[in-house]
Amino acid sequence: MKAMILAAGRGERMRPLTDTCPKPLLKVRGRPLIVWHILNLVKAGFIEIVINHAHLGQMIEDTLGDGSKYGAKISYSAEGTALETAGGIAKALPLLSPNGVDPFLVVSGDIYIPHFNFADCRGVLEDNDMWGNPHPLDKRDVAWLYMVKNPDFHPQGDFVLNLMGLKNKSSEKESSATFANIGVYRPELFKDITPGTHAKLGPLLRDLADRGQLGGELYRGEWHNLGTPDQLAALNAPLRAAPSNTAH
Repeated sequence: MKAMILAAGRGERMRPLTDTCPKPLLKVRGRPLIVWHILNLVKAGFIEIVINHAHLGQMIEDTLGDGSKYGAKISYSAEGTALETAGGIAKALPLLSPNGVDPFLVVSGDIYIPHFNFADCRGVLEDNDMWGNPHPLDKRDVAWLYMVKNPDFHPQGDFVLNLMGLKNKSSEKESSATFANIGVYRPELFKDITPGTHAKLGPLLRDLADRGQLGGELYRGEWHNLGTPDQLAALNAPLRAAPSNTAH
């Protein structure tokens, strides 16, 4: 299974930092955000990694190179302007699933998840039910999302999580969870998107939820969606506050 790191966003709310540095290259606790992902992916056996980029994209390529220094094989999908999540995935599809069948992992380049075990993502879309029997083709999950408890900035959540998978909310009273921007997808989800066009992921996922083809689970580990300089500074504060080991 291959993995993709989404790194094409402009990071408007992170300005002025992102005026001169792509958001995925901003450092968290001494390491660029995107490097945290690469190292954790390689640790989990995801060696072949695709990275899309647009804003200051050459800086990303210059910094990461071919990935060999991290034990990875990195391919790039360059976008003139950011194509949104689904559009970016559709453009990179030949790199992610050359046979048009194999599922792949996608993670956003601007989240911080230092302890997420990407190895758990393998096999989540296997066409077997809980007893090991094949699912009917029209009932299988086309995507599997990792969810987190609703953060303060997104109290309404995205989907209702139950034993049958992820469902769209039918009322505000329903308990929901927030998409953690980590998902496993079958290539068929993006087959109707013309490569190079803009397309959002949300409508595709909501359609799957209505059809009962969207699976998922709750992730309870450390997760941060970094949107502003203040959020980045808060996450780095413990690092800055640590006592110096330099002898005087």
